[in-house]
Amino acid sequence: MRGLCRAAATSLATALALPCAAWGAPREDMALGLAWALPFAGLLLSIALLPLLAPRFWHAHFGKVAAAWSVLMLTPYAWEFGAHATGAALAHAILLEYLPFVVLLFALYTVAGGLCIDVRLRATPLLNTALLALGALLASVMGTTGAAMLLIRPLLRANARRATRTHLVVFFIFLVANVGGALSPLGDPPLFLGFLNGVPFFWTTDALLWPTLLLAGGLLLAFFLLDAWIARAGPAARNGQEVPEVPEVPEANKSQEPHRPLIGSVNLVTLAALIAVVLASGLWKPGIRFSILDTSVELQNLVRDLLLLLLSALSYRVTPREAYRLNAFHWGPIIEVAKLFLGIFVTIVPVIAILQDGDAGALAGLTRLVTRADGAPHEARYFWLTGGLSAFLDNAPTYLVFYNLAGGDAATLVAQRTVLAAISSGAVFMGALTYIGNAPNFMVKAIAEDAGVTMPSFFGYMAWSATLLLPLLVGIAVLFFP
Repeated sequence: MRGLCRAAATSLATALALPCAAWGAPREDMALGLAWALPFAGLLLSIALLPLLAPRFWHAHFGKVAAAWSVLMLTPYAWEFGAHATGAALAHAILLEYLPFVVLLFALYTVAGGLCIDVRLRATPLLNTALLALGALLASVMGTTGAAMLLIRPLLRANARRATRTHLVVFFIFLVANVGGALSPLGDPPLFLGFLNGVPFFWTTDALLWPTLLLAGGLLLAFFLLDAWIARAGPAARNGQEVPEVPEVPEANKSQEPHRPLIGSVNLVTLAALIAVVLASGLWKPGIRFSILDTSVELQNLVRDLLLLLLSALSYRVTPREAYRLNAFHWGPIIEVAKLFLGIFVTIVPVIAILQDGDAGALAGLTRLVTRADGAPHEARYFWLTGGLSAFLDNAPTYLVFYNLAGGDAATLVAQRTVLAAISSGAVFMGALTYIGNAPNFMVKAIAEDAGVTMPSFFGYMAWSATLLLPLLVGIAVLFFP
C-alpha cells in the first residue's frame, strides 16, 4: 500500500504548499463552473478506456494516472480557495467517505479470500442454478467482491468437463457480482456510501427486496433454461478430452492431507463479527465527535474502522495458507481499488459542490432533466441515468453524484423512498451491463479466462447483457419507477 500512501501524500502536499488567494472557506459569491468537473470526468474515462486501449500502460501506472488527475483538480482549487479550504475539503472526503469505504472493501476482500469451497461435484443445470442463487444471496452478506471470489472457482471446477462455459460466467457476473448485492450496504459499494451518508442499514433490504427478487428470479429462470439446452446439445468434454479441474490441488497435498470441502472455516466467525461491527456502528450513537481540519468524525465510525482492520489482520493471521493458494489470493485487486478510489473521492469534491448549488449551479440542466414539470422528482429518469452512467463509469461515484443531485439529505430521501430506490437499484443493477460497471466484473472475467473459458469481448459482453438483462430492467422500471 506504499503507492497509495505516496499518492495521498502528494495530493495533500500539493494542495497545502501552493500559494493561495485567501485562507478559509470559498467565497460565497463564487459559483463553480463545469471546468471543475473535468478531472473527475477524466479519471472516470481513464478507468473505462485505458484498460481496453492501453492495458500494459494502465496496469503499470494506474496509480500515477489517478494521482495526476487529483493534482490537476487540487492545484487550481488550492490557488482559488486557499490551502485551509482545500485541506478541509480533502479531510471531509477522505475521513468521512474514502477511508470507511476502502476499509470495508479491504475487510471483505481479506475475509472472503480466506474462505475456500473445494466441493467436488459434477455440474447439472439445477446445481449450476443453485450455485448462482447462493452467490446472489451471499453477495448482500459478504459483498459482491467477496461472494464472487468465494464461488467462481467452485462453479468452474464443477463445470470443468463442460464444452461451453461462457454463459456460466456471464450470468455469474449478472447475479453474483452485481444484482445480488442490492439488499444491504455490505453488498455493493454504492449502498455503503449511502449508509455512510445516513441511510439506515436495513432500508435497502426493505426498499429493494421486490425489484431484486424479480430481477434475480428472471435471470435464474433464463439461466436454467439456457443451461439445460446447452447441456443437452453440447458434448461432455472439449475436444473429446477430459478437462482438468481448476485449480488443481498439488499431488503432494493430495497424498498427505484429507480432502476438506471448506477450507478457512474460521472466517465464517470473522465474517459474522464484521457484519456485527458494521451494523452496530449504525445503531450505537454515543454523541462523541473529533474535529480534524473542520471535519467532524464520530466516535462510532472511528471504532468501526479500527475494528474492521483488526478483524482483517486476525483473519489473515489464522487463515490456512492452503485457502489462499487455492483461491489464487493476492493483494493486487484491492490495492488497485484503493488507489483509484482515492483519486475518485478527491476529484469528485467540486462536482458535489456544483450539485449542491442546485438550479443555480452549472449542472442545473441535469437537475431539470430529473425533475417533473410540477417540481416532483422523475423516478424513472433517476433509475436510467444513474444506471446508464454506472454501466460505463463506476457505480459508486455515479451513485454519489445522483444522491447529491436528489438533495443529499438521507432523512428526506428515505422518506421519499422511491427516488432513493431508483438511484440505488440503477447503480447496483446496471453495473452488470458492461465489464467496467462494477469492480468484480473484470476480476471474474480474468479468473474465468485463466481457467480456459472463452469470454466475450467488451462489446460481445454488452450484446449478452442487452439481450438478457436489459429487457428485465425495462420491466423493473415499468413496475417500480413509472
